[in-house]
Amino acid sequence: MGKFTAITLWVTLVLAANKPAAPQPANVDDTNASNAPVELVRYQNEFSTARLEAARTGTHTGIAVIFEGTNDIHYYAESETAPAPGFELKVEAKSDVFEFGKPIFPKWHIFIDSLDNKVAVYSGKFTIFITMKAAGSPAETAFEKQGDVEVKISGIACTELVCLPPFEKILRARIDISDKLLKDISLETPQEKTQTAKGAAYSAWLALLLAFIAGLALNIMPCVWPVLPLIVMQVVKHAAKTGSKTISIGLTFCCGMLLFFACLAGANIILKIFYGTILQWGDQFRNQIFLTGMVLLLVALAMSMFGVFSIILPPSIAGKSSSGKGYFGAIGMGFLAAILSTPCGFGILAASFGWAQVQNLPVATVAIMVIGLGMAAPYAILTSLPGLLNRLPKAGRWMELFKQGIGFVLLVIAVKLVSAFPEARRMNILYFSVVLAFCIWMWSSWVSYNTKKLQKYLIRIAAVAIAVAAGWIFLTAPARQLIDWQDYNADTIEKALAENRPVLIKFTAKWCLACQAAEKMVYSREDIATLIEQKGVLAIKADTTEKDFPATIALRNVYNEPGVPVSILYTPGRKESIRWHGFLFADEMKKSLSNLTDKK
Repeated sequence: MGKFTAITLWVTLVLAANKPAAPQPANVDDTNASNAPVELVRYQNEFSTARLEAARTGTHTGIAVIFEGTNDIHYYAESETAPAPGFELKVEAKSDVFEFGKPIFPKWHIFIDSLDNKVAVYSGKFTIFITMKAAGSPAETAFEKQGDVEVKISGIACTELVCLPPFEKILRARIDISDKLLKDISLETPQEKTQTAKGAAYSAWLALLLAFIAGLALNIMPCVWPVLPLIVMQVVKHAAKTGSKTISIGLTFCCGMLLFFACLAGANIILKIFYGTILQWGDQFRNQIFLTGMVLLLVALAMSMFGVFSIILPPSIAGKSSSGKGYFGAIGMGFLAAILSTPCGFGILAASFGWAQVQNLPVATVAIMVIGLGMAAPYAILTSLPGLLNRLPKAGRWMELFKQGIGFVLLVIAVKLVSAFPEARRMNILYFSVVLAFCIWMWSSWVSYNTKKLQKYLIRIAAVAIAVAAGWIFLTAPARQLIDWQDYNADTIEKALAENRPVLIKFTAKWCLACQAAEKMVYSREDIATLIEQKGVLAIKADTTEKDFPATIALRNVYNEPGVPVSILYTPGRKESIRWHGFLFADEMKKSLSNLTDKK
């Protein structure tokens, strides 16, 4: 039951990491009465905007839809090569005063995706021109005419890393097509549709072959090694005892791997049908919960490689029972093996998924499953022909050293994944990883077979308690900044004291764990932050991370304090400051702040 719960949780997490917002509906708030740019899409530092202007090209009068933004945001020129059919860039105009012709798009340029496919896109700054005339007028141009215009822009935008949710924006503007107000623009003749995006006729078969090879390559990824040899040996050993189940147990283990890729294919179908977007491999790594789980799993597996603890197979596989439970265990462990391939096989899976996503749903589903077939194939062969195991190198000290070496590789991969976190969370994840490794060591190495049951329980309860406490300190979402901290400046402090304003100085450092505890237990409390605001306290953050920082020098020479953390409160009418060390002073600080007079 536990394995199926884990499977359900993993699928839910992938869907949550990839679930896009629904296409943004046309909204009356998206007005542009002053012709100001309206933001269409944004992803991190990448963005794209659009605005409207009355324009003229040659003898044609109309409106120019002017796009501006960073070059990495691109729109698709053709429905066939867009991530999903019908999501090419579209522009539609309407008005009660004017009649419009078909939009004239500019020349597109070629974008080469991760599989070297050539795709026609628009990006950066470009202009789409829509011809128009006064409603009911036979003339193509009409002077001294003005009126409200509404332009709907829709489609899907992508960067090199991700495709954003489909969007639909409406721009509204008051357009005056008087001759003196028209902007002259020149349009380049648009190209014919590109024929290079789909490749040669054999490209689909070649891509499926490469997908199969990609699946094979996942078996040599270091993340998979901690479990696969153990699982295969146990499956073969179990099958040898049951005779007729030699092939069925092995194939069931392979089905567990295929189940993982079937979940991916199912998630892709759901996203395409119900949300109009695609499952991009790697989106789950943009979910911090999933990413944190993978980092900690890799750390735990590395500890296993170092021999701190052993991975114990479920009794359904390792035991002597020949009941149907063995099949469920084999499926669960095969699914786990496929999950473990994800951090190491990112580039391989991303390339294969990249090709699959520009295909229709049936082909995309087949391509995803072919990756799973490639990964499962060696184990299907190995468990069907147990005699092949006799050709493998015999176990010895070299294998133990090899396992320990893989442990270091897993730690390197974990650190690489940590680099994907925001800078503010990276160190916290690393700190907790060290604490987790200690707790695993404590759980496994501090007890033995002969340890008394009570002592064993106490040690393991302590290990869990330490891990939970560290998780609360390091992994809980950082609280929003409740206090408006000012950087340390001696002149600012002196001026505030001269004005009889209370001053709170928090001496801290990035390497100080107790300082982080003080931040959580004192300065993240809303009642403390409210009092600081209510009493008009000047809050100063004195960073002493480096020895030459002004706050570091002042801590020693001015405030005569040996180290951090220390918080100092100066109050009007009191010569001596109030000082708190450590991080267990929230109630004392609250009492001192409550005694201050409210600010005017």
